[in-house]
Amino acid sequence: MNFEGLDPGLAEYAPAMHSALDPVLDAHLNPSLLQNVELDPEGVALEALPVQESVHIMEGVYSELHSVVAEVGVPVSVSHFDLHEEMLWVGSHGGHATSFFGPALERYSSFQVNGGDDIRQIQSMENGILFLTKNNLKYMARGGLIIFDYLLDESEDMHSLLLTDSSTLLVGGLQNHILEIDLNTVQETQKYAVETPGVTIMRQTNRFFFCGHTSGKVSLRDLRTFKVEHEFDAFTGSLSDFDVHGNLLASCGFSSRLTGLACDRFLKVYDLRMMRAITPLQVHVDPAFLRFIPTYTSRLAIISQSGQCQFCEPTGLANPADIFHVNPVGPLLMTFDVSASKQALAFGDSEGCVHLWTDSPEPSFNPYSRETEFALPCLVDSLPPLDWSQDLLPLSLIPVPLTTDTLLSDWPAANSAPAPRRAPPVDAEILRTMKKVGFIGYAPNPRTRLRNQIPYRLKELDSEFDSFSQVTESPIGREEEPHLHMVSKKYRKVTIKYSKLGLEDFDFKHYNKTLFAGLEPHIPNAYCNCMIQVLYFLEPVRCLIQNHLCQKEFCLACELGFLFHMLDLSRGDPCQGSNFLRAFRTIPEASALGLILADSDEASGKGSLARLIQRWNRFILTQLHQDMQELEVPQAYRGAGGSFCSSGDSVIGQLFSCEMENCSLCRCGSETVRASSTLLFTLSYPEGSNGDKTGKNYDFAQVLKRSICLEQNTQAWCDNCEKYQPTIQTRNIRHLPDILVINCEVNSSKEADFWRMQAEFAFKMAIKKHGGEISKNKEFALADWKELGSPDGILICPSIEELKNVWLPFSIRMKMTKNKGLDVCNWTDGDEVQWGPARAEEEHGVYVYDLMATVVHILDSRTGGSLVAHIKVGETYHQRKEGVTHQQWYLFNDFLIEPIDKHEAVQFDMNWKVPAILYYVKRNLNSRYNLNIKNPIEPNVLLAEASLARKQRKTHTTFIPLMLNEMPQVGDLVGLDAEFVTLNEEEAELRSDGTKSTIKPSQMSVARITCVRGQGPNEGIPFIDDYISTQEQVVDYLTQYSGIKPGDLDAKISSKHLTTLKSTYLKLRFLIDIGVKFVGHGLQKDFRVINLMVPKDQVLDTVYLFHMPRKRMISLRFLAWYFLDLKIQGETHDSIEDARTALQLYRKYLELSKNGTEPESFHKVLKGLYEKGRKMDWKVPEPEGQTSPKNAAVFSSVLAL
Repeated sequence: MNFEGLDPGLAEYAPAMHSALDPVLDAHLNPSLLQNVELDPEGVALEALPVQESVHIMEGVYSELHSVVAEVGVPVSVSHFDLHEEMLWVGSHGGHATSFFGPALERYSSFQVNGGDDIRQIQSMENGILFLTKNNLKYMARGGLIIFDYLLDESEDMHSLLLTDSSTLLVGGLQNHILEIDLNTVQETQKYAVETPGVTIMRQTNRFFFCGHTSGKVSLRDLRTFKVEHEFDAFTGSLSDFDVHGNLLASCGFSSRLTGLACDRFLKVYDLRMMRAITPLQVHVDPAFLRFIPTYTSRLAIISQSGQCQFCEPTGLANPADIFHVNPVGPLLMTFDVSASKQALAFGDSEGCVHLWTDSPEPSFNPYSRETEFALPCLVDSLPPLDWSQDLLPLSLIPVPLTTDTLLSDWPAANSAPAPRRAPPVDAEILRTMKKVGFIGYAPNPRTRLRNQIPYRLKELDSEFDSFSQVTESPIGREEEPHLHMVSKKYRKVTIKYSKLGLEDFDFKHYNKTLFAGLEPHIPNAYCNCMIQVLYFLEPVRCLIQNHLCQKEFCLACELGFLFHMLDLSRGDPCQGSNFLRAFRTIPEASALGLILADSDEASGKGSLARLIQRWNRFILTQLHQDMQELEVPQAYRGAGGSFCSSGDSVIGQLFSCEMENCSLCRCGSETVRASSTLLFTLSYPEGSNGDKTGKNYDFAQVLKRSICLEQNTQAWCDNCEKYQPTIQTRNIRHLPDILVINCEVNSSKEADFWRMQAEFAFKMAIKKHGGEISKNKEFALADWKELGSPDGILICPSIEELKNVWLPFSIRMKMTKNKGLDVCNWTDGDEVQWGPARAEEEHGVYVYDLMATVVHILDSRTGGSLVAHIKVGETYHQRKEGVTHQQWYLFNDFLIEPIDKHEAVQFDMNWKVPAILYYVKRNLNSRYNLNIKNPIEPNVLLAEASLARKQRKTHTTFIPLMLNEMPQVGDLVGLDAEFVTLNEEEAELRSDGTKSTIKPSQMSVARITCVRGQGPNEGIPFIDDYISTQEQVVDYLTQYSGIKPGDLDAKISSKHLTTLKSTYLKLRFLIDIGVKFVGHGLQKDFRVINLMVPKDQVLDTVYLFHMPRKRMISLRFLAWYFLDLKIQGETHDSIEDARTALQLYRKYLELSKNGTEPESFHKVLKGLYEKGRKMDWKVPEPEGQTSPKNAAVFSSVLAL
């Protein structure tokens, strides 16, 4: 009901305001209707007397049967008769729900639904009750347990809900849309726009949805499309209530008057057959609620807020004799409902009372109600308590039934034998990782069972237990997730376990035995790691991206090139794409496409990862294409000029773009042709194939051709007809791409069933092709190789496991025909003998594409699953990393990298492994492109540059840029230090033993980078001291440890030399590429946060130079005090001071170790260092006179500038 238009004066009843409500008896009234009502001398009705059980209720006439208090003093906001059980539900303005059982209104359950908002509508369902509040939909069991709690947007103001079927719900309110919610998945499936906002009442018939608006309108909407079919302007003010029965719609509401809104005593009635209004019905009460109560006729019950109720026919005249009065405890009636059997009426008033009116002494709320479950009564044992502490207490006091049968314990020993339970088998993971020392085996606990518990299986289940070929490796039980026992461990989501040392003691080599680099998954939006690996292992993409450099601060192509450079340098150590993902988060298009996930969504697995990565695939290709359309020469990075290329000259366009002709043919014969291009294709599956249970056999090439040369019927504008006409749209290919990218679009069970069915057809055909002679495993005797193999030694007869779940071909052959057609067919190595080599046929427009990568979605309903990639790594990568020339398929699962069999890349068990993206490349692709990488970073990046800060002055300069004659050479020393700020706090939990476990580390961002000269006349003087501007919110500036203060990174108010991260990153990259050696303290963490990969021979870290094995790491402050007699880091840290101190410590190390020639003498020095540290508890004495490198003469020369 809509309360917006109610007169607040109704809360204080004044007879003078409503003369029609004056209780003077009418001569036509039946005195029997006013039984149990006394009139005072002024004629005002007193409180109704309680109805005694002995009072006789006349059949067919509604009378009050019971009144109960739901919640004292809290107004009742809604009432609802349960449609499945004999119960009445009541909701209050305080968010509390109460249920009453039977006509006696016995309290059944009572619980809080919402802490602050009122309950606005209640809907009963088979398994529970739906409660709607302002912006919350809650489904609870009848006892009060929550089944689901769906939180709507805070801006929503919901008032009504409508259950359209058993699993679909419509929710409406004061906003301009109506939400459709699927109760099975508890997700919003549709949002219908509403032209007239404010839908507070909804009804449904077999013809229309009916929506009542606060503006006084009632709209009739189509059941399928929800479009408005008709609209009735019922009232000029507001709508109070309406109801529909048969072909009639009756409504009540408020009309606009000069003084405001006034309750209209005319009910507007509409005939739904002719869609027009019929004669309004005048009633004798102020209508606030109305319901049809059809028994023998279509009666209407009209209720006023003051408690008067009138029955009348909607097409007749209202008779004053058909009025009875409900005696509310409060001044107003707030809610009204009618039971499904029409035998009971429920009223709720503003003081929290509920009144039940019935037409019989023993009414039923529903025609057929199921039995209600009640809690079992407490069974009190009448036996006397026994004191078990008494040793002499006779056990005979415990009563046992008297029996004459032989007890089980009386069996003779000859008929019984000991049968101990068989121990369960040892976990296969324990046996695999076990190391034997003598006759004792040691293995890490895989934590697949509860601690100190050994579950035994029942005997009848032992055979089933032993029938599994492998024990589940999942930490989740097979009972909860039955599909996970099929998932191999290498495909599951990998996580990093953090310790006190962070990542230093995490064994990445356990997950990656190769020399290729994995990617760390703990960074926000790292779901795209697998696609980054796919792009990296495309040799032309890797080379061309690394040759790109532009002036944009956040350029994905530049950041991707920097990341590829790190992957090139890594020798098996994982990398992280933090800078790339930072730039990715700043792209507005990425946010608009929903590609940027919140941390909560990423952790809970909201949304489909398969759809997400396919959208990301389309986005990254488009973005790289746009970024590389404006190619600037590397020298112009600091200059002003630049050269621009057309879209056709983009290297991404040359690799991925496919030129097409889109033809639209109208039925009038007019044809329109326009040219376009696309960077990828989406698979379009045959229509109608899902409904056929037997299915039809399709080659992958057939489906691919249908997807590329798409033909569809649609409405389009015809210039000849000058209107929208049905047209046939076809797509023809002008030019094939070098790299064919395919989004699989397996987003529902229909597409998954199609893949599963085609894999079964392919499996049967493969068995038939090989004559049924297929081995059951991959092991062959040496003598059988000649029989199974071809003359070239190629194995022809595969195993059954290799053929299962395979529909995807390793190669496809595509040919451009003369009439702009396209022929696509599957291609095997045997076809090359028949058709000739692929290179020879390319001259005739025939191309062979080989499968290079597949990206798959590993399903897991609890975490949303994960994304992995199968990639065919080419010869050039193996040559660079391992010095061998061969091709091999690998599985890339974040930082887990493992070689796999090639058939594993095309096997898709749709129960847990769903294809998402396919990459096919032309044969001999690398020979078509120049694969030389020229470092685009020039020395002028180290020269002087302007600061981003507006208030920065030369007097604040803390460094002297390098001159041309000071350019660093190979082997030069550079002192380095960096300071950081915190973007996200660490997430940790306390274990039961009191130790802390890090779930997610804090996310750091570099804030200041300092480089000082390591040799020459200006040794110790910084040439880089950049403060890094950040657009992300800083949680903690860590001023005590970093020296960074709020405002230092803000270009508007900062007085520091402020630059972009990309600008400083290029300086460091140039120093790394030129071959300088960095000297610093704790450089491993610095380079990790800056996102740089530095060869180990270019890092001189004083943390490890002054460290003994299995001993603690020593701070820079203590080393400076012990060796240099310097007291640094007094109040805060300064990166210039730290970098210069690290350089001096390195000079001291060379002095003490005689340039590394006397390790034994230096070992004695380290022993003395550790003994002194233990005595002083590793604390530097309090400074008497502060001496630091800042006071040195070198630093004064810097300040003089």
